[in-house]
Amino acid sequence: MRKIISLAVWILIIPALALTGYWLYDDQQYEVISLLIALLACLPFFIHFEKRKPDPREMVLVAVFIAIGVVSRIAFATVPGFKPVAAMTILVGIAFGPEMGFMVGALTAVLSNLYFGQGPWTPYQMFAWGIIGFGAGMIFKKENARKIWFIIPYGIIAGIGYSMILDIWTVFTVDNAFALTRYLFFVAGSLPTMIIYVASNVAFLLVLANPILSKLERIKKKYGIFELQV
Repeated sequence: MRKIISLAVWILIIPALALTGYWLYDDQQYEVISLLIALLACLPFFIHFEKRKPDPREMVLVAVFIAIGVVSRIAFATVPGFKPVAAMTILVGIAFGPEMGFMVGALTAVLSNLYFGQGPWTPYQMFAWGIIGFGAGMIFKKENARKIWFIIPYGIIAGIGYSMILDIWTVFTVDNAFALTRYLFFVAGSLPTMIIYVASNVAFLLVLANPILSKLERIKKKYGIFELQV
């Protein structure tokens, strides 16, 4: 039941909220949508504690990785599109599972936008980075799959997927509805930005994957945290 609820939140409810928020943009209600998505992003993480006592160290790690995501995005503010957020979210998802991967990705988006600016794009960024962390946690469950030559292709797909999810928001903004032809036009037009997203993910994963994953695995084993994963 825990797994079903978590998957329903990630795959169905959150993207539905991001999409239905389109009808509320005129009243600037995207802030409400972002808050609801942030709360829902946390829900599966707390369901994670259903059958055991929460370890305060896990909560501290969550806060630390969200803070790292926010600070790292701001640190690269002068380089549009070239950010380490997706790479960090992927590594967190791999090390600590899809629950933490989704939550760190989603909350990094909404909190860092306090600096970059909130808007109707925020829910889409939250879902995009969240689902990237979720996918990493699901795909790389087994340690023998956590090789850099497997992780890099996922980073490439994540960069493409992030761009395509943001293009959905662009279509709604321009057409006030979703039109497939217009969407494909924007996807084609965003190829230069998409390439930057992909290059960013590949570059940061090449530099960070091995050292960070080895340290995170040691932390997890030493303190026995995040042992129950979806």
